[in-house]
Amino acid sequence: MTSKQRAYLKGLASTLEPIFQVGKSSLTPEVTEAVSEAFHTRELIKIAVLKNCLDDPRQIGEMIAERTHSQVVQVIGKKIVLYKEDKDHKKIQLPE
Repeated sequence: MTSKQRAYLKGLASTLEPIFQVGKSSLTPEVTEAVSEAFHTRELIKIAVLKNCLDDPRQIGEMIAERTHSQVVQVIGKKIVLYKEDKDHKKIQLPE
């Protein structure tokens, strides 16, 4: 992913609300599965890491991205933005 594409996705993500929360039990298989399923309907997902989660949000983002075959767009504070291109129903057209 180029820096131009990443910047474009960051702009789109700024208006998104987090649809998942990672809490005290950190990254569970259920959270990973739910994020993976959410990529069936959307390409850009924002995740909130709650204050009671002791793990580093950057590490959580990397683990989720690895397990869902997506890419980390950004991690700001306790918010993680992930992108996974949908080959069949492309909704986001990335700049070249």
